Order: sequence, then C-alpha cells, then structure tokens
Amino acid sequence: MRNHCPKTIHSRVVLPKPTRLGDYQRRFLAHLERHYYSRNTLAGYTRAISALDAVMRSHRVALRDLDEEEALRLFSKTQSPVYFRQSGRYIVKSFVQFLMKEGAEIRVAEPTRVESRREKLRREYESYLRRDRGLSERSIADAWYLIARFLRYRFGDEAEDLSQITLVNITDFMRSLQVRKAPYRVTTVATSLRRFAQFLFKVGRTKTNLSLGIPRVAQRYGQRLPRHLLPEQVEAILAAVRSDTPIGRRNYAMVLLLARLGLRPPEVVSIQIEDIDWRSGEITVRGKGDLFDRVPLTEEVGKALATYIQQDRVTASRSLFVTDRAPHCPFEDATVLNAILKEAFNKIGIKPPVPYVGCNILRHSLATNLVQRGASLDEIANVMRHRSRATTLKYAKLDIEGLRSIALPWPVKGGVK
Repeated sequence: MRNHCPKTIHSRVVLPKPTRLGDYQRRFLAHLERHYYSRNTLAGYTRAISALDAVMRSHRVALRDLDEEEALRLFSKTQSPVYFRQSGRYIVKSFVQFLMKEGAEIRVAEPTRVESRREKLRREYESYLRRDRGLSERSIADAWYLIARFLRYRFGDEAEDLSQITLVNITDFMRSLQVRKAPYRVTTVATSLRRFAQFLFKVGRTKTNLSLGIPRVAQRYGQRLPRHLLPEQVEAILAAVRSDTPIGRRNYAMVLLLARLGLRPPEVVSIQIEDIDWRSGEITVRGKGDLFDRVPLTEEVGKALATYIQQDRVTASRSLFVTDRAPHCPFEDATVLNAILKEAFNKIGIKPPVPYVGCNILRHSLATNLVQRGASLDEIANVMRHRSRATTLKYAKLDIEGLRSIALPWPVKGGVK
C-alpha cells in the first residue's frame, strides 16, 4: 500500500474569501483531499461550491435557510455550462450532506406523517430481525427493501393500517412479482413475507398469524442443469479481464478469486487486508451467515493479489478491493463484478449461457469442471464450502459417466436386448 502525505489544501486550489458558507467550504475541500481526491477533481468541486456561494450571496440566502432541495434550486440558477450541470448537482448534494455531518445549522426537511410512521416500523422490524432472528446487516437491509415494496403496493402513499393486511394482499403481491418479465426468486419473497407476518403477529399489529397461510412457490429453477463455462472459456475470460493498468490488475485479481477459489461475489468484495495470511498461504473468507472459512491461497491468486496491493491499492480503508476513484471507498455490493464479467464476454465474443450475466457462473464452472475431472461430491463440497449436502448434489447431474454406470437399459419392443 502506498503511503501518501497530502499537502494542505492551499497548495492545490486557491479559495475565494468565504462569505455565506463561512469556513465550511475550506473544510469540505480539505476533507476531500484527505481522501486522495485528485487536483483536477478538487478544482471541479471548488468551482461548483464557489458558484453555489455566489448565487446564495446574490439571492441573499443564509446558510441556515439551506437544505438539499434549496441548494439544488440555487445551483440551477448559476451560469455553469450544460456539461457541468450534472456533476455539479452531485457535488452540491455531497456538500449539503457534509454540512449535516459537521453539525452546521441548516434547514432539515421535516418528514411527512406517513414517512415518520414507516421509519418507526422499519426500526422496530430491523431490531426484531437483528435480536430475535440473528440476521446479518446485509440480510436485514434486503429484507426491509422488499417489505417497503409490499407496503407501497398495499397502501400506496397513505398511512398504513397493518391490521388490514390480508392473505389476499400478500398472494397478489407475490403474483405481481412472479409475472414480471424478469421475476424475483419468489421463494425468497415468500420467506421474507412470512417472516414479516410473524413479526406483525408477535407485536400485536395483526390478530392472526398470516405467515401460516402464505403459500410455497415451486422451485422450477432447480430442475435445470447448472449453467457453466468450458475450461477454455474460463481462461479466455481471465485473459480478457487482465491488463497492465491499475483497474485491470484489480479486476483480474477479483475475477481470479471467483474462477480459481470458487468464492461468491459478495465474499470477494468483503475481503479485508488482514484476511490474507501470507506466511501460511491462506485467506479468510467471510461467507454466508457470518461464517468464516480459511481457504488455501494458490500461487497464481497470491501473485495477482500481491501485484495489485503493491502497485495500485491506495486507500485508507481496510477493504482489500476499493474503487478506482477518490476517495477509494469499498464497493457497496458485488454488482461491479457482474459489470466486469459482462464486458469480458463482449470483448471475446462469447455468448453467456444465461441472458443475465452473473458472476456465480464462474463458481458453477469450477464445480462442474471438478466433476468432469473425477472429483467426488465430498471434495466438491469442501472446495465450494457448501453447508448442505443437497446443494452439492445438483452437480451430480453433470457426472455423465457416473450416471451411465447406474442407468437401466432402454426398453424396446420384445424385451430388453
């Protein structure tokens, strides 16, 4: 990791004398520089904040009268070029959020009565999931996202009366998701809604336990064979991702963890720098259900990680993989890997085996290639870190030679010959 000692903000940009914004403009830019923002980026931020300050002076708007909506309205009155408007709006939003974190006396929009009630419900439900159900923070956030969609579906923008929720409402919502062109995994939706219904009954918001009547959904996706790539296709993907640039070296290391060690995409982006034990040649994987596994670090993967860390990783974060733009934060989720893989498919001209390009295809490919090379199901389960035997059994469908050994002769007219 490189050690950078940023210079003071005065060595990079010349600030106008602060007026309506007081000292907050200088503090904001100093905050950005501490997070390794480049000189050109700082100049753009300075320009946008200075334009906001100028229009506040001309319209005689005090800092205490500023909120995000008012700041954006004022910025729209500046004489900034059209190409600068979009990035300028983002800068202004970031500045207002900084003001709030710094405790500046600015106007805060009051939430509506419905928003307040829904926010209170969210806090109660998340506390229940955390305390009584033991869910991870990621699962809790995903769970509320679905419940918020259900509440909007059932009540719209009106205040919700949770006692009025019926099984018909729940099944209609599930059906609306199922008939979409790209449906949700409705089995997960059913589980989440069942959990929410149990919460409502426990806290007395409903008189009956609706979870007992929420239907199961057929798991038709489990009837098909696991989608996978051939070994030569996996190698072509890795070659397409690899390049002698900072982003290329980072992306190559990330995809290599998927293809060689069978990590899940969220497990790749959640790796911390201290999770790598170089002396023992192992890496700690933060898996599903907050379970940690120690996985052998192959020479190929270790070399790719070391190259990225020594040459390209610049951040104050403990996360191993960070964004290429300042302030070089950890990735919020694993969607970046889907984008990397999609670009690689387009580059080499290979059509993905599924319309939606997901990085689990590399994990499935590793397991499938192990089966075809004669690995046992126990060995595959160890490599894939499966908790359930049933998860590994789906790969038995691809063991063609093994299936031939137990297949009965095909019946023909006149008996088996």
